Amino acid sequence: MQEERSYVTDRFTECKRTLLGMCESLPIKRKAIDIYRERKSLERAKETFSELCAQKDELIKTVRETTLLFSESNMPQGAEFSRKLYSALSAFNLMTEDYTKLIAALNTLRDMIPEMGTVGAKDIGHMMNEVRMGYFPTDLEHVSLIKRALRFPDTTVNILDPCCGCGLALERLAHGEDALTYGVELDEARAGDAEQRLHRVGFGSFYHSHVQNGAFHALLLNPPYLNVIGEGGVKARSEKRFLIESMHNLMTGGVLIYIVPYYRLTWGIWRVLCDNFRKISVYRFRDDEFQKFRQVVVLGIKQQKCDGSAEAVAFSEAVMDPARIPLIDELIEGTYELPSSVRKVEIFKGAVFNLGELRRQLQKSKSLDILFEKSRIDAMEKRPLLPLNIGQVGLIGGSGLINGYVDCEHPHVIKGRVVKEVKSREYPESGTVSETRVNRMLFNILTPDGVKRLT
Repeated sequence: MQEERSYVTDRFTECKRTLLGMCESLPIKRKAIDIYRERKSLERAKETFSELCAQKDELIKTVRETTLLFSESNMPQGAEFSRKLYSALSAFNLMTEDYTKLIAALNTLRDMIPEMGTVGAKDIGHMMNEVRMGYFPTDLEHVSLIKRALRFPDTTVNILDPCCGCGLALERLAHGEDALTYGVELDEARAGDAEQRLHRVGFGSFYHSHVQNGAFHALLLNPPYLNVIGEGGVKARSEKRFLIESMHNLMTGGVLIYIVPYYRLTWGIWRVLCDNFRKISVYRFRDDEFQKFRQVVVLGIKQQKCDGSAEAVAFSEAVMDPARIPLIDELIEGTYELPSSVRKVEIFKGAVFNLGELRRQLQKSKSLDILFEKSRIDAMEKRPLLPLNIGQVGLIGGSGLINGYVDCEHPHVIKGRVVKEVKSREYPESGTVSETRVNRMLFNILTPDGVKRLT
């Protein structure tokens, strides 16, 4: 099996490579601007300045990412240094003549990034590995706190949890409400437990399940904090993939409840959120629970896709320092109202077929009704529309379709059957024999005087 490196280690390596390139390129481009100005090549000077601005934007994103990576790796000194450098870099004037201090700060940050193969690099994926080895459901007390922010309508609503575990969190969220709960779970044992708590449960991977788009009033999403390998060996965060693939199941105006560690809220995730949701807010779990996985909850209302790049910058800056994220206790009650439109979930099928799914399909199918209807017809007493001739009586009697009892002056029971016989005929003139197979009808009649046979 191919050895899997942690996502954090890979991203640290990319950030280190970017910082190295910037340290070499920035002073050169700044000096080039002065040279073009001296030569009166103002257009070239403007072009170079635009390139310098683009590099600064790229550098800001890189430093912001290192802050989250240091936080995930439990390296607080690196995270604090990155945050301070981010603020200084955002305010840095690119026309400053001397870049010495900036380059020194970037080199310091680069030196703080652990090398591949060092003890620090091996410890980077510690959190990820812990989660990979076990199952960590959302704390139910925090689910109750989140529920306070929701307002349920008088109509029936549908709620989806794409990785529902045992179904406890979704059950708590919907408790006491007119809600139909739908969950998908990869682990068969946990999916079986969830079936006892939720309205419908799909077994297997959510990525290969069939779930109706736009049919759900709320989406409870607490994805596994793992890395996945995509096509071509490209790694991606599972929490981002879950968000992208499940948000289409949410109807416009539906409420997203997204629970992830704060350091997983990268620029890319914030861009997805801000492009597709409005009224976004983020809250930090209580201190005792926050220490475990440093989780936050992001809430938002589904909208038509738009350009949310400006909002994404603001949110990505806000979560760099967890102390700036408000506590979940500050959630205002009834802030997020679920849509009141009634929607029937027509498509919901897990990737793995199971007995519960078979039971539901049979209940919806008319096949069994037709089957039993035929059985009832066969058991019914049948009467011809017109009197039967003697030949028809013989055929029906021989086939066993009559009930056998004859109520007359001398009541008796009759049972017919058909036997096959072979009749032979010799032709002396030719010396040949022909055989013919024929059906002969036999009737056994039970009378008070015994059994009589008719042929």
